[in-house]
Amino acid sequence: MVRTASTMLELGTIAPGFSLPDVVSEKTISIDTFSGKKALLVMFICRHCPFVKHIQDELARLGKDYSDKDIGIVAISSNDADNFPDDAPGSLREMAKELGFTFPFCFDENQEVALSYNAACTPDFFLFDKERRLVYRGQLDDSRPENGKPVTGRDLRAAIDDVLGDRQVSADQKPSIGCNIKWKAGNQPSY
Repeated sequence: MVRTASTMLELGTIAPGFSLPDVVSEKTISIDTFSGKKALLVMFICRHCPFVKHIQDELARLGKDYSDKDIGIVAISSNDADNFPDDAPGSLREMAKELGFTFPFCFDENQEVALSYNAACTPDFFLFDKERRLVYRGQLDDSRPENGKPVTGRDLRAAIDDVLGDRQVSADQKPSIGCNIKWKAGNQPSY
């Protein structure tokens, strides 16, 4: 496990497009799937990472809590499934079903989506407004597997609530910390 911080992509960045298979429904999910939504949350997660395991119940809760709100939510796993079979589509499908995810969980086999978002770790969160401009990137909350703080989702939930309430999202944002994305040979980004 390599402890890695998110890259903190520049606020205002336009959401890169994507078109990926949902591991549960097998439908193709794209950024257009969420057109008309006031907000879009893109989460880079995986199954094997201890940082994701630490917060996975909160991610499921977050999906349920916002399922009737004007926000699209999508989770994406971009890890090299050949070298990390826990992050292969079949295993991700089991994870989504076990946790009761109410949002699509997509597999980014060629890692192009992770690269386009400058995603660096799992978990890594990107929240966009109605114009699909980045308004939040960073941590779920201050909890980490080793620090004993409760998992609340406070930071991310506050940002979501601000977007949905037509309020300015605080620029005081802390990077997410997690395992590095498991890049395939030749895909390792230079950031």
